[in-house]
This record gives sequence, structure tokens and C-alpha cells, in this order.
Amino acid sequence: MIPKECKRLAEVDFPIAVVSKHSATEKAGPKGYPNMLHLWWARRPLAACRAMLLALLWPDPCDSKCPEEFKQEARAVLAPMQGRPGPNDEDLREALLRFIGDFANWDRSADPVYLDASRALVKAAHSDELPLVVDPFAGGGSIPLEALRVGCETFASDLNPVACLILKGILEDIPRSGRILATKLSQTGAEIKADAEKKLAKFYPSEPDGAWPIAYLWARTVRCEAPNCGAEIPLMRSFWLCKKPNRKRALKYRVIQSDSETPQVEFEVFEPDADSEVPNGTVTRAKATCLCCNRVLTPERVRAHLAEQKGGADTVFDAEGKRAAGATLLAVVEIKAGEQGKFYRVAEQRDYEAVWRAQSHVKWLAPQQLENGLSVIPNESLPPIGTLGFRVQRYGIWEWGDLFTARQKAALSFLLSKTRSHWRIGDPKARLLAMAFSRVAMSDMSCTRWNAVAEKMQHTFGRQALPMVWDFAEVVPIANAPGNWKSGYELITDIVTKWPNNTGIGQAQLADACDSPLSSDAAGVWFTDPPYYDAVPYADLSDFFFVWLKRGLNGEPFMRDIFDPVNPLTPKALEIVQDETKQAGERKKDKAWFEERMATAFTEGRRILKDDGVGCVVFAHKTTEGWEALLSGMIKGGWTITGSWPIATEMASRLRARDSAALATSVHLVCRPRPENAATGDWSEVLRELPKRVGDWMERLQKEHIRGADLVFACIGPALEIFSRYSKVETAEGTEVTLAEYLLKVWEVVGRSALEQVLGTAEAQARNGGAGALEEDARLTALFLWTLQSTNDEVTETASDEAENEETKDDDEEGGSKGKPKGFSLIFDVARRFAQPLGIHLPEWEGRIIETKKGIVRLLAVSERAEQLFGREGTQTVAERIEQAAAVDVQGMLFPELEQRTAPRIGGKRRRAAQGAGADELRTNREPTTLDRVHAAMLLQAGGRSNALRALIKAEQERGSDFLRLANALSALYPRNSEEKRLVDAMLLAVPR
Repeated sequence: MIPKECKRLAEVDFPIAVVSKHSATEKAGPKGYPNMLHLWWARRPLAACRAMLLALLWPDPCDSKCPEEFKQEARAVLAPMQGRPGPNDEDLREALLRFIGDFANWDRSADPVYLDASRALVKAAHSDELPLVVDPFAGGGSIPLEALRVGCETFASDLNPVACLILKGILEDIPRSGRILATKLSQTGAEIKADAEKKLAKFYPSEPDGAWPIAYLWARTVRCEAPNCGAEIPLMRSFWLCKKPNRKRALKYRVIQSDSETPQVEFEVFEPDADSEVPNGTVTRAKATCLCCNRVLTPERVRAHLAEQKGGADTVFDAEGKRAAGATLLAVVEIKAGEQGKFYRVAEQRDYEAVWRAQSHVKWLAPQQLENGLSVIPNESLPPIGTLGFRVQRYGIWEWGDLFTARQKAALSFLLSKTRSHWRIGDPKARLLAMAFSRVAMSDMSCTRWNAVAEKMQHTFGRQALPMVWDFAEVVPIANAPGNWKSGYELITDIVTKWPNNTGIGQAQLADACDSPLSSDAAGVWFTDPPYYDAVPYADLSDFFFVWLKRGLNGEPFMRDIFDPVNPLTPKALEIVQDETKQAGERKKDKAWFEERMATAFTEGRRILKDDGVGCVVFAHKTTEGWEALLSGMIKGGWTITGSWPIATEMASRLRARDSAALATSVHLVCRPRPENAATGDWSEVLRELPKRVGDWMERLQKEHIRGADLVFACIGPALEIFSRYSKVETAEGTEVTLAEYLLKVWEVVGRSALEQVLGTAEAQARNGGAGALEEDARLTALFLWTLQSTNDEVTETASDEAENEETKDDDEEGGSKGKPKGFSLIFDVARRFAQPLGIHLPEWEGRIIETKKGIVRLLAVSERAEQLFGREGTQTVAERIEQAAAVDVQGMLFPELEQRTAPRIGGKRRRAAQGAGADELRTNREPTTLDRVHAAMLLQAGGRSNALRALIKAEQERGSDFLRLANALSALYPRNSEEKRLVDAMLLAVPR
């Protein structure tokens, strides 16, 4: 057994780079990947959980308290895979870390050699009793699943019934029943498929030539309100059907207009020779453009029209069964026997007749009730307007059933009835069939998208939200295509089939993390991934599945809110998320409430953990408020941080990473229960220790290619090791230092260390401008760009690839400018936390080098500063004047707009005064800064004015070294492939050598 005083491997070292590589690539979901069993949001990659668990479970061989028996067993176990480790304890530590990195590879996750080795080493470290791994926020179950894999016992709980269903499946049902369950699931799934093909064929008729539809592409519609028009406007983001290079297909339209009738639009599928032949979409940021008269319908009117149609996803028919209004069918996607590829055709009357039949069926079905008294079609209410991630309510979608068209309701109701017919309480097969149904439900609804690049449907949960979608793809659940019933149950069958042999059986339970059913001192490891402050509305999103699942698993004890019997949806009151649209009793669920509940959960975790146990908390929130709330809860809960490891868990291509400094890593905070008799810390000693601890950690992480915002937040853990070891920290006067005060110092130390790296020692020591220091704007720009560096080496400014753009871009975004703004973005709070302790005054630079809107600070693109730097005459005129002058006074010809006036103009407009600031306070008489001069040189380079550029560079070299020092720093900081990087590098080539 590991002595209490012995450090675990996770407290001294960890193979960050290798595990990060496997974690990020694993997100793509290989065949048989357990996390594909059922959708859950912000789920951790199995590679990261598996690697961290082993590091938590194994002792550090270099620790004097490490048992000799473990070292002997480790050398014997590792020898067949790596060769016998060297004779030193350091050699054995390196071998263990190498094994952890190798085993993080998904291809080795079920390899008997690695499985047996990992379990043998866990047993060697815990010879008396295998540790119980506890996760009280288990969600999708990544952590407890990996605990089973490496031979531990595990207890997983969650407040949410959908999460509990997932946990039951991966921890109990699949490990208990194994391959026999896969056979039963495959047989029953095939039977349901055969029945569905017979009963639902009338709703999805095949073509006379044998072609079979696999998807229907629809658009919601509104009426043009222009006088003498009144045409129907199909709401379409794009006219593209297929964007594959060798077989492009798109829609084009023609307007049919007569004197006596309302104009109409007819569509035609065509093969464009050039992209420019494809019309632009009709809707942008909820504003709709009429194809007949080009008048624009405002977002308010678009919402009003769709609200009258309860979202507008269904077609409206007249008494004769002819389409009269509502959703319009743009195209049908088909496959043909013996022919490659997909085929597209426009809608025909028989397509609408099938929809009309489905509507008639649902009218008969809707009033019926199940044996538990529930309606056949979900009629529970969506969350209120203002709930994070939900916008559909503003368009008349108020019940969960409104998210589905009539034909989708007919198909899903039939599939659910077949699933329900196989249901027996506690039956693992039925629970897995219900999860297969969930996969169909998230594909067969009215907020999906057609991905023209990949030629497939993208389900609605491309991100952690339920956005409005104008034109949507309706899949055919009985066709052989993504989103169908067959793909759902076969995917789950693959997971069961590939399950590793001889894993134990875990325990899953519906429970509140603040009130664990476990006894004290029960757990050896308390490892959890808690809710991310205000980032993900887990319970609200899970209701999408819950309203169907509770109808399919009638009588399942955990498929209800056990804390509030009258609540028809998943538990919300006890869910630990910051969401002020909701109440917990009489309190709003604000930041203070979140901190208190998180502290209670951490206190409960400390209670159930053994004295010699270890904890680990995963966090990946990108705001300082989220981090402060979590850390406050940990410290109040009686924990001390003993290690911190950032693991890259996000794919580099995700859309969010390109908009701002979104995190690519999840920080794993290793922790121990703080002793009851912990000492009081001295504030001055803590501050003396902080710079070296942070500096050493930054150096270590940069060698592992951790950068930018990931590096910033990863440094919080080591900094907290100093602060959290004490019961409290006091100043010499006896005043207690708060966590918030300490974190301000942490940000200051990280910021100074960053400036020292990119601009030199003088910058780190400068405050409000010191000897040898560059001006504030240069330091702000350097810090801004340093924070934006990506662990995944992604460029935050570049446009996203088409496939992801089509999958995840939010349709419903009123306001703002068209297209993505230039420049680079940071959350205001992050920028402020860096700037404030370093004496950088953000309001002073508003409109000069930054622009702040809606909580986001944007570093202006260099091109936006042209008028500010050269005046209204512009770059070319000023450059000509410089080139023509016999004796060049460069400084006298540049920067006319920086002389005696209010703060610089951007785009010809004065910036708005900061709140509370008068005109006199904003007036400036500043000299051009080094950053101004570097930007001016970049603009001369962009304008091709080489003679003027050389004159400016000559003048700057005579002035001193600051110009080139900053230019070289910016070259290293600007994202690769950005326009700024290209300009500064080209400008530097003009410097005489």
C-alpha cells in the first residue's frame, strides 16, 4: 500500500505532449469508441482520463517512501514491452511515464498486454485493497470507464437521469453482459428496422426508377412585406447542395411574375462551372432578403412570421392537400442502386403528398396517451428565453415536440413504440436500444444542417447549444445513410463488441454531488470533471433526449427527477451551474451560489476520501470568473493543490478556437485533503516564492508546446500549490488575504514573465513606463498576441474550413457587422486581468489599438490604423511626399492625426468616450509610439512604397534599437499565415544588414 506521505506520479511528472496528442486526435471518435454510446456535452477524452488515472494511482519511484515491492514489480512488468528499465529510480520513473504515454493511444486501449500490465501495476501499488475511484459529476462516464479498464472499482453518480442512463450502460450493462448483449442488440435492432421499413415506407416513398431518398432539404419561409410583392421568402443560408470538386451541385432560381398573382420562385438543380454562379443565401443574421424584389425583412418581422407557424418547420396544406405555406422542400437527396454518389432533384407534388399523409397520421396520434399517462408526442416546455444556448423560443418553438416536423414525429413515435415493446425494468438490451433511438432523434429533427462539403446531414448538437436553423436536412430513418436507425444500433453494437475483456462491473447511481451516498473514507481516488461555471446548460440540453427516453423506458426508476416529483423534466434546482435565469429555492443561481455549492461538493469529496487518497479536478473554462469560482470552492472545501497538468483535449479545427483565445487544453488539478492543523501562511513569503514557481512552470510547459491562454490557466495550479497549503494567508498586519487578491498577483507574475520572454527584461520590470521599456501600447499588444498563441498552432484570425463552418455556424445572430471582424479577439476580463497589475490602462488605448464590444476586446488590424497614422490623405500621398523630399524629415511627415486632438479615429469616426470621461480627459497630445512607427512601416510595405519604407527604417535605426526590437518580437508573436505576420516579415527584409 502506498504510504500517505509518498507522492503519486501525477504530483511530480506527467507525459503532457504524448497524452495531449492522443487525446486531441481521439475526439474524432474511432469505431467502437465508448463515448459514442450517447451524446454528452464537454466529455473528456478517454486517453486523458486513462493516463491521469494511472499517474494518480502509481507512486513516484523517486520518492523515498515508495514501496520497494512496487519498484520490483514495475521493473518486471515493463521489461517485456520496453526492455528492463535502468538501475536508477529516475530510469524507472521515466519508464512508467513512457508506458502511460503509450497506453494513452486508443489502438492500445484494449491490447491485452497493456491491459494486464496496467492492472498489475495498480495491484502492486495497492496490494491490500484495490482503490475505489469515485466521480460525483460523472456525466458521460469517461473517468469511471477508464477506472474499470485499469482494474479499479468505481462509483459514478450524476444528478441527471440521461447521464445516469449512459453510466448504467458503460459501467454495468455492457461489462456484465458482454458479447451476448451485442448479439441480442443486433438481432432486435434488425427486427425493428424491418418493421420500420414496412410501416414507414408510405412516408418516404421510393422513385419509380428504384432511387431511394436519404434526405429532404427544407427551408422555413416568411412572406415579403414590401408593397406589391408579398412573395414567399425561403430562408436559405446557402444554395449549395454539393461542393465536392469533381461534382459540384447547387440550386438556382427564377422568379415567375404576373400582373394578377403574387410572384413566385422556382428552383432548379444545376452544375456550376464557377462558384460565382451560385446565388447568395437569402438570410443573414436573421434578416431575410426577398428573391423577387430584394427588399429586406427585419429580424423582428422574421421572428413574428415564424412564431405564427410554431417555428415554421412544417408545411401548411390547403383542403385539397396542396402546399399553401410553411416550410418548402428545396431538394431531395437520393441514392441509386449500382451507382456511385448522391443525386439531387427538386421537389415534386408526390413528395408533399407523403408529408401530408404523415401529418394526417400525427393528428390521429397526438391525442393518444401512453400507459403512464404521458402524451405520445413530447409536450413538455422548453426552458425560458434567456437560457444559455437556447434561441428557438423566440421563433414560436415552446414545446420540445415543436422541434420536430410531423413526419419526424411519426417516424420517431413508431421507433420508440418498438423499443418500448422490448422494455423490461433493468433490461440492458432495452436501455441500449433507447440510446440508439437517441442517436436517431438528434438527427431526425428540424435544427439539423446539410453539409455540402461532406454531403451528409450534421446533427443539431455540433456545439453545446440548441440554435435556430433556417434551412434544415430531414434524414430518412429507414434509409442506408447517416442518422438512420440502422447506423444507431450498429454503432452501439460495435462498442459492445470491442469492449475489453475481463473488466470489472462498476456502480452508477442518480445522486447529488453535495450529498454522496458513500460512507466516509470510502474512496482511494476522487477524480471528477465538474460543471464549467456558466459554460454548458447540461440539464436544459439533456431534456431534448429525456422527454423521449422517459416515454420509451417507462418505469425505469432513475428516469425522473427524484428530488422534485412534480418536475416533468431533468433536475435543475440542484444542478451546480451559474445561471441567473433559474432559482435554487429563493436564491438566484449566481456566482456566489455556484461557489457555495461547489465548496459543499468538494467538502463532501474530502469526507469520502481516505487519508492516504488523492484527488483530481479537471477544468477548462476560459474566463477568470469561472476559474475563481472553482478554486474558491476547492479551497473552502479543504483541499490543497499538489500538481497541475494541462492536457490538450480539443481538436485544433474547432470553430471556437478561431474566434478568441479559447482553450485547447483541460487543466488537471491534482489535490490532497488539506490537514486540519494546516498552518497560517505569511503573505510576504508566499509572494517571494510565487515568481520562481510560476517561472519554472512556464518554462516546463513551453517545452511541452503549451502556449497562450492554455499556458496562463495552467500556471494557476502551481501558483495555488503555494496558497492552498495553508489554512489561510495573512499579511504582517494580520489581515487575511483573499483568493481574489492572490490571483491578481498570479496574473501579474505571469504577465511580467511573458513580457520578459517576448520583449526583454526591461519590459518585465517596467510599470507605467520605466527606463528601457517600450510604451504601454507595445506591451499591451505583445501580451495580447502572446495570450492568443495556440497550443494547437492554430491561427485564430483565419477563416474556418467550409465543412466546419457549415456544421456549427449559428444562424440566429442579430446585430453586429457582416462577416468576421479583422484583428484578434480576447475576452475583456482576460485582457483586463493582464493589463491592470502591469499598469496598462485599457481605456487609454480604446479606439487606438483596441476596440471593446459585448465583453470582447479586439486588437485592431494594422490596416484599420491607416487614417490614424497617416491622416486622411492616406498612405500613398504621405509616401509620395517622403519619396520626393530632398531632405527627408520622416517624423514630420508621418502621424498628423496624432497631434493635438481627441483620441484617434478609426474609419473616420471618433471613438466613443469612455463612461464617465469628458472631452478634456480624452484629449491627447501624445508623441507617436514605437508601435505606431512599426505599424506605419507595415502599412508602407502593404502599399508597396519601398523608398518611403527605407527612409522610415533609416530614421528609426538612427533613433535607437526599439523599432527593430519590437518588430522582431511582433514577427514571433503574430499568428502564422496572418496578414500582419506577412507584412512585418516583409518589412524586416528591407532592413539593411
